[in-house]
Amino acid sequence: MTPRHEDTEGRGPDEPVVVRDRRRVDPQTGEVRPPAPDSEAPVPAEEEPAGKHAGPSLGDSVVDDAVSVASDVEKQLAERTADLQRLQAEYANYRKRVDRDREAVVLRAKASVVEDLLPLLDDLERAEQHGDLTGAFKAVGDKLVSGMQRAGLESFGAEGEPFDPSVHEAVQHNTAPDVTGPTVTVVMRRGYRFGDRVLRAALVGVTDHEPAAETPVDPPVEGELPLDGSIDEPNQQ
Repeated sequence: MTPRHEDTEGRGPDEPVVVRDRRRVDPQTGEVRPPAPDSEAPVPAEEEPAGKHAGPSLGDSVVDDAVSVASDVEKQLAERTADLQRLQAEYANYRKRVDRDREAVVLRAKASVVEDLLPLLDDLERAEQHGDLTGAFKAVGDKLVSGMQRAGLESFGAEGEPFDPSVHEAVQHNTAPDVTGPTVTVVMRRGYRFGDRVLRAALVGVTDHEPAAETPVDPPVEGELPLDGSIDEPNQQ
C-alpha cells in the first residue's frame, strides 16, 4: 500500500511537490483518522446558502404561473361562451323576422289576387239573386267561392249586424223604434276581409233607435164623464 499520494495535477514546473497521506486508518495505531481540515466535507443542507437552494421558491412560482394561466383560460372561455350565446340569440331573432316577413309577403300576394276577383264574386251573387246561376255555372261559381274561402277570404255585411264604421260604409240612415242601436238593415254590397286586412268595406243602410211617440189623450166632450172616472164636485158655499 502506498502511504503517500503526490498531487501533481495542475502543478507548474517550479512549484514544490506536496505529498498528502489520505489514508483514513493510521497504519501505526490502527485507528481511524479524523478528517483533514482541508478536506472537502459536504455542506449540510440546512447550512447551505439560501441563494443556492431555490427549489421551494421555484416551485411556488410555477404553481402561481399555472393558476394564472388557468384563470386566463377560464376567462377567455366565459367570454367566448357569452359571444356564442349572443350570436345564437341574434340568429334566432333573424330567422323569426325572416319567417314573419316571408309570411307577410305571401299574404299580401294572396290578398292582391283575391281583391282582383271581388267583382267576379259580386256578379255571381247578383246572378244567384236573380236566379240566373244554375247548372254548370253554379257548380263553377261554388268551387270558386269555396276555394277563395279556403285561402282565407271572409265575407261580412249582413242584415241585423251592429253597425261598425271600421268595416261598414253607411249610405242610408233611418230611425225606427224596434232597434236598440245603430243596426245594419240594408246590404247593398257585401264586404270582404282577408286575414286581418279589410279588402273592401260593405255598403249598408243603417237604422237607428227612435223612441216611440206617446199617444195624446182626447179631452172629454161636454156632457160626458172623463175617462179616468173623476167628477168635479161643486164648490160648497
